[in-house]
Amino acid sequence: MSRIAELTSLLMPHLMLAPIGLPMLTAALLLTMKEEQQRLKLGLNILSTLLGLLVAVALLLWSHESRAPATMGVYLPGNWPAPFGIVLVLDRLSAMMLLLTGFVALCSIVFAGARWHRAGVHYHTLFQLQLMGLGGAFLTGDLFNLFVFFEILLAASYGLLLHGAGRTRVQAGLHYIAINLAASSLFLIGASMLYGITGTLNMADLAQAIPQVSAADRGLLHSAAAILATAFLIKAAVWPLNFWLVPAYSAATAPVGALFALMTKVGIYTLLRLWTLMFSSEAGPSSLFGSLWLIGGGMVTMAFGAIGMMASQRLTHLAGHAAVLSSGTLLAAAGFGQNALTAGLLYYLPSSTLAVSALFLLADLIDRWRNDGASLAPYELDDVAPFLTPELMPTTGLNLDEDEEVLVGRVIPAAAAFLGLSYMACTLVIAGLPPLSGFIGKFAMLTALVNPLGLGSSAGTQPGLPGWTLIALMIATGLLALLALTRSGIRHFWAAHDRPTPQLRVMEGLPIAILLGACVALTLQANGVMRFTEATANGLHAPGTYVRAVMTAAPIPSPTTTPTPERAESSATTKAAP
Repeated sequence: MSRIAELTSLLMPHLMLAPIGLPMLTAALLLTMKEEQQRLKLGLNILSTLLGLLVAVALLLWSHESRAPATMGVYLPGNWPAPFGIVLVLDRLSAMMLLLTGFVALCSIVFAGARWHRAGVHYHTLFQLQLMGLGGAFLTGDLFNLFVFFEILLAASYGLLLHGAGRTRVQAGLHYIAINLAASSLFLIGASMLYGITGTLNMADLAQAIPQVSAADRGLLHSAAAILATAFLIKAAVWPLNFWLVPAYSAATAPVGALFALMTKVGIYTLLRLWTLMFSSEAGPSSLFGSLWLIGGGMVTMAFGAIGMMASQRLTHLAGHAAVLSSGTLLAAAGFGQNALTAGLLYYLPSSTLAVSALFLLADLIDRWRNDGASLAPYELDDVAPFLTPELMPTTGLNLDEDEEVLVGRVIPAAAAFLGLSYMACTLVIAGLPPLSGFIGKFAMLTALVNPLGLGSSAGTQPGLPGWTLIALMIATGLLALLALTRSGIRHFWAAHDRPTPQLRVMEGLPIAILLGACVALTLQANGVMRFTEATANGLHAPGTYVRAVMTAAPIPSPTTTPTPERAESSATTKAAP
């Protein structure tokens, strides 16, 4: 690992451009190719996504070097110092999100390679543009370029949502486009108001400027921040602004739905990044502004997502509401502004995202099995358990098949067993049950709520009403999620009869196995992952390191100019202790 980090150091800071430049160049190349060259396009898409994943791994290892308490990568693409020029910033949080994006994207495109990528035109180009927007959103260091990358990923998502056509996708797509255009308008309004008050859109510079805002302008500052946050809360699917998510995500094709599971996490990431920078404990009179709104909105969203899961009949709707439940849990935990709680939610974030993505892929295979191979067959609620009476008691003499052979002990087809075990793993992670990573993430958050100062140091401290409410909601929503997923599993697996053996291709089963295998890996490496998330949380809640790294990054001197000692020290790659 250290050798990879050393090699990455030689390529820094230019390697930070790869998550943006690689998908952009790939999309341009794919756009020049004919639609008949689908296999070649698929191969290039998979290769580019795999390279992007390897780059994300290298950046993550570099950002978490054990020799440095905090490792920051700062790149000045225009060679102008902050806050005047464009800035790309890499820290542990952005590196983690890049790795999660690359991992889910690779599984999504491999799954799509089995059949879905041929359902429409320009799928691979739109897919790479989506990755470009996601990579840019996680790396950018100013609000204006955040808006640019948001628009890139949203424009690509419009096309991906409509991929495969159909009335349902068009209807859901129109609602999705309308709400995101409204969110973009709020983004512009909030950003322009912040610029008018502080004179900057650079995130690090905003962190410096907000404590200096006069008392007369502080109300306007908070209004601008609230408008800007509303745009991000729409993307984070907070209630009541999440009415668009379940219809849109369930209407999309399976690989697109799996990729869209990342979209709500973009809103979570942006809120976490900006809130800890702009309204940290060092923000003066604006310290922790909006925390109660985040906590309250997150809790209501948790309840809405859990109730929605109980009310869902289709697997894709179930997966959509699971994404809402996950988003609400993350928002509520983030609002407390506690280091230990933030570390727990950062562990829970990739676990829930991987499980929801896998559930979207599983829904496609299970529905196809249910509908005898037809992806768009009508969904009828006529499944009954043939061996149970209306009172749910065993029926005498019905433990036999049509040939009067005993059913108990019969070998389950491998494909059906794989689908069932994968569904069970998704259930465990989403509901937060042991032994998988969903339980560890929720347990870490619950422990942080009960012991905010750490075990042995929190005697006499109480979580308070918001803390106890969140604890109760995490337990209750986990129970409701378990009931909803178990009920759906019974209907699709246990009560199913008169079905042929499911047809499962390697390109469809492998991505699901990899996604759930990653949840197992997070469980086995929980100690190391938690150390990483704790370091990430400590860096977020002590934004001085971020601010200093960005504001002291010096442009490279012109070769025609004799550099002074001060300008000769380029801070494009900075390692600083908080």
